Amino acid sequence: MSNIFDELQWRGLVAQTTDEATLREALDGTLTVYCGFDPTAPSLHFGNLVQLMQLRRLQRAGHRIICLVGGSTGLIGDPKPDSERVLRSKEQVAEAVASIQQQAAKFLDFDGDNPATMVNNLDWTADITALDFLRDVGRYFRVNSMIKKDAVAARLNSDAGISYTEFSYQILQGLDYLHLFRTYNCTLQVGGSDQWGNLIAGVDLVRLAEGAAVHVLTSPLLTDSSGRKYGKSEGNAIWLNPKMTSPYAFYQYFVNVEDSEVIKLLKVFSDLTPEEIADYEQQVESEPFKRAAQRALAGAATTLVHGAQATTAVQAASEALFGKGDLTALDAGTLSDSTAELPGADVAPGTGIVDALIAVGIADSRNSARRLIGDGAISVNNEKVTDPEQTLGEDDYLHGVVAVIKRGRKFQAAARRA
Repeated sequence: MSNIFDELQWRGLVAQTTDEATLREALDGTLTVYCGFDPTAPSLHFGNLVQLMQLRRLQRAGHRIICLVGGSTGLIGDPKPDSERVLRSKEQVAEAVASIQQQAAKFLDFDGDNPATMVNNLDWTADITALDFLRDVGRYFRVNSMIKKDAVAARLNSDAGISYTEFSYQILQGLDYLHLFRTYNCTLQVGGSDQWGNLIAGVDLVRLAEGAAVHVLTSPLLTDSSGRKYGKSEGNAIWLNPKMTSPYAFYQYFVNVEDSEVIKLLKVFSDLTPEEIADYEQQVESEPFKRAAQRALAGAATTLVHGAQATTAVQAASEALFGKGDLTALDAGTLSDSTAELPGADVAPGTGIVDALIAVGIADSRNSARRLIGDGAISVNNEKVTDPEQTLGEDDYLHGVVAVIKRGRKFQAAARRA
């Protein structure tokens, strides 16, 4: 694809632009591009990853990238359509800024001939007085336009209303674009389609304050199978911080993506070519049970976020739990992550396998437990159990913590060392 705009369109990363023809032509040259991330949580999530991929692709195409983490906008919070945000302390926001800067830096190149730039909007807003803000920035904004923004309009029509604090958010975000235009000649801002109103505020401010035309490019919001967007406010966030969503849980999420969603996500989160994507699309149609596209997506996304070593470890865990892999070869962290969501119970060493099956919920009686063992349906750590008098020994607890008991290949439970 000769133009990066064409690639972004093919990958499903274009929803709205201020002027498609002019932007497409501008992208044939070299632009300075920015995207902002507010530190309203200690970690970025899967929804933010779409914009990081947008920046990553634009940088690879030769454009100059600015990654902004909002130390000032994070103190205010983008208005939600249903309720006022709970303001976080300055210390909490500063800590989140540092964490998110570290996360975002992994996806961009800050060295070499075309290094990305990391900025914090608190650096240019902290010393602005209220009078200067109102006189020098606020005078360019019209309230009748501001109240038409979707989230603002929704709040104005609700019993809760909207505070002046959150109402002013779009002015602060517009100021970011003006500052970056003046300082770095930044002429393109990217973001999610739900941010269109805030992004346009910056376009209008640059036009009114500087008489210049700048661009906005939004990408569609990715939604889950129920139509909800991925994000912390929706309660279905897939976090990029491994302490909040483990690499194993992250990998399993993508392995379990529905057939109807997997090709769309492969285009966004992998570097596969159109020919390779077409091949996976054909496999989804002809052999969906193999889940080849889902495994490719899970591998690409997990490697992108957590690295190749973590991906190898979670793939081994997945094979050990759901295939014929070796559970004893898993490291302690991966074992803990991969068994954390399994049903189970505390079971002391020396407990008979029959009682253990009842304890973890695989059997509902001693007779049914013995029958399952006699049918060859029970295994401990992927080793078949043939003797109903067998007990769980110390060695059965992997890393001294847990024994994985299976009925067949699909039903698993964790006997955690009591």
